[in-house]
Amino acid sequence: MASKIIFLFLLFIAHLHPHAFVNGDSSLIKKTCKNTKYYNLCFSSLKSDPSSPNADPKGLAVIMIGIGITNATSTSSYLSSKLLSPTNNTTLKRVLKECADKYSYAGDALQASVQDLANEAFDYAYMHIAAGKDYPNVCHNAFKRYPGLYYPPDLARREDGLKHICDVATGIIDNLDW
Repeated sequence: MASKIIFLFLLFIAHLHPHAFVNGDSSLIKKTCKNTKYYNLCFSSLKSDPSSPNADPKGLAVIMIGIGITNATSTSSYLSSKLLSPTNNTTLKRVLKECADKYSYAGDALQASVQDLANEAFDYAYMHIAAGKDYPNVCHNAFKRYPGLYYPPDLARREDGLKHICDVATGIIDNLDW
């Protein structure tokens, strides 16, 4: 319990002062993140990656996309693990399976955007990131189709996280020279 409180405190401090815990050249990261919708998320995410001080703006986009892939993959795994819990609710299991699949597709779309960036096909990268951002909506809507099901708060946080990460990545791409 104490370690959880310490972690939350450090996370809170990092949110208020994202530059307090890391080293590296922050001028490009600051400049890049100022052009995104979620500056603090962008700055703290990029500064925490050891490869960011040597990255150009396209590389910073790839780093953010990698964070999105990690989010989508871990959410898909989380949902798949929920399928193993004992329940007779076949509707819930069907929705959890659909959601796990959608987050897996989100990860695939984000992975495709990395290849698009490598090929300097920025419009396709943007499109794939937008798709990755939209897949969680399908999951959320699946819960809405069944009045007896509630959308778990943890899943809502993960959905918001992925959407924000995708917004940051598209904000970075918006400022690349197309």
